[in-house]
Amino acid sequence: MNDSNWVDSDESIHHFSSQPSNSKNLYSQPKSPKFQQTLAMVETAFLASTSSLIWLINTYFPLGIILRLFFPIPIAILCLRWGSRSACMGWLVSGLLLTVLMGPIQSILFITNYGLIGIQLGAFWRKNISWEWSIFIGAIISIFSFFFKFWLFSILTGEDLWQYSINQMTSVAEWLFLKFGTLIQPSFLLVQFFTCLLIFINSIIYLFAVHIIASMVLDKLGSPITRPPKWVQIILDY
Repeated sequence: MNDSNWVDSDESIHHFSSQPSNSKNLYSQPKSPKFQQTLAMVETAFLASTSSLIWLINTYFPLGIILRLFFPIPIAILCLRWGSRSACMGWLVSGLLLTVLMGPIQSILFITNYGLIGIQLGAFWRKNISWEWSIFIGAIISIFSFFFKFWLFSILTGEDLWQYSINQMTSVAEWLFLKFGTLIQPSFLLVQFFTCLLIFINSIIYLFAVHIIASMVLDKLGSPITRPPKWVQIILDY
């Protein structure tokens, strides 16, 4: 097996050696390429297992939003440290682990949503792209993943779940309008638009929270992400 497939290039070595010197930082001193390749494989296996374990724990012992914020972070760390190639390997290994542990459906749900978001976030952080673009692109991926999930479950159940959900939301909207004494009947298209808008806003809020958590955690690990906007820095007392 060619170990070099796990690391994009020697760019990873320069990425770490360019960080501020710290006696506690594993990457403060340059290491040989062989050491870097071995370390990349070890971290890929460890972080892929970590992401699978977080998903597994949250499935059987749901803790609300707490663990959900960490779903994409292990894969993002891989991409941030070793590049997209290692991140894709970790993404694939996570999917295989979840397939064995929980079945293919749970595996598909993870890799098509949080796995892809993790790769995207890591790639953007590695290139020092602003939070605004990182969150926006991540939200778009999240929306596509959401509709993919609806499409998948519609196939499995033999029902058009999106149509059913929109019909239910339309009924609720009509009931609310009647309660407020308004005879307006919301159109099916309008309900779909506001549903997509709410999904997008929810994704924006979620990804912003992920950025906050990643900023605090990865700073401690010596692999800082892109610096937050000024107003966020003021809130966090940067």
